[in-house]
Amino acid sequence: MKYGIDTRCQHLADDNKDEIYGAISYPIYQSATFARDRVGGGSGYDYSRLQNPTREHLEKIVASLEEGIDALAFSTGMAAITALMEIFKPGDHIIIDEDLYGGSVRLFHSINVKNGLTFTSVDLSSVDVEDYIQDNTKAIYAETPTNPMMRVSDLEELSKKAKKHELLLIVDNTFLSPYFQNPLKLGADIVVHSGTKYLGGHNDTLAGFLITNREDIQEQLRFIIKTTGATLAPMDSWLILRGIKTLGVRMERAQENALKIAHFLEKQEYVTRVLYPGLESHPGYELMKKQARGFGSILTFEVDSKERAYHILENVKLIQFAESLGGTETLITYPITQTHADLSKEELDRNGITDRILRLSVGIEGAEDLIADLEAVLK
Repeated sequence: MKYGIDTRCQHLADDNKDEIYGAISYPIYQSATFARDRVGGGSGYDYSRLQNPTREHLEKIVASLEEGIDALAFSTGMAAITALMEIFKPGDHIIIDEDLYGGSVRLFHSINVKNGLTFTSVDLSSVDVEDYIQDNTKAIYAETPTNPMMRVSDLEELSKKAKKHELLLIVDNTFLSPYFQNPLKLGADIVVHSGTKYLGGHNDTLAGFLITNREDIQEQLRFIIKTTGATLAPMDSWLILRGIKTLGVRMERAQENALKIAHFLEKQEYVTRVLYPGLESHPGYELMKKQARGFGSILTFEVDSKERAYHILENVKLIQFAESLGGTETLITYPITQTHADLSKEELDRNGITDRILRLSVGIEGAEDLIADLEAVLK
């Protein structure tokens, strides 16, 4: 039986409670290794780097949420992307969105280029990607909405062009989570998540995921994770499982708050721009309605001066000035010195990331309290 997404956050269709003595909370198998009863026999588990029952249960749930055939759980989102890059070889070329999480850009430019890969950064929301495909191009790597400028790319269109040229389409779906968007159903080959964010949802653990619906890619990634070893530990797997149980209600409440805050910010004298795809004024609004089930709870806004940005960051009370996103608490981030600090001035300028840009990850507090906190620092 195929359950709806809210139910799949709680249960797998093939859950067998008898195997775990009817436990409602899936057990933490805190074991590094597993005994065999005979040569060639055993439980199906050998060593937790290869597989662990708690992590396997989590991977099955994430694969189900993203409509994939397999999900692989890593120690962090960056560990997942690092492993993903191992499917390429020296000389391969990848087209990436120019507005990506700064850590991804740092990995591509500092590590992967050293190892022989090449990258071209373009605005995938506005250009014709076919103009940038080379003979050695192997993949397109997108985020939508992008981080932090909230650009929206047409995943079905990117998929058509990727398939035409036999390229992989890789989509970082962290901002929307599988609750609001499923890139594999739109034609992507691989989906990336920082599980630290919405899947975990409580800012208490780190995780990363790769999900695919292709058996050939599944085999490659399983070999890579077994060999490189950055798998998610049993306790952290359990924490992500616990977080996923409330994914739906958290995403709905945070999105509701984000829209209220976006409308509030639009009316503020010292706010010069609000970037949130749930606003009808956003250029990606109609596309988001077409390819996603929601708009998420991340918004970016620009104020009239660097000094005002500093004042906001240093004087909010309820909202916390911290990196990361996707938790129950509302966090405000200063991309130019935090998430995107390693980008060159040219890259920052090209994407419009200035010292007046602030990113807000809206949580599940009372919207009226969050708005009051912002109002106090915007007077």
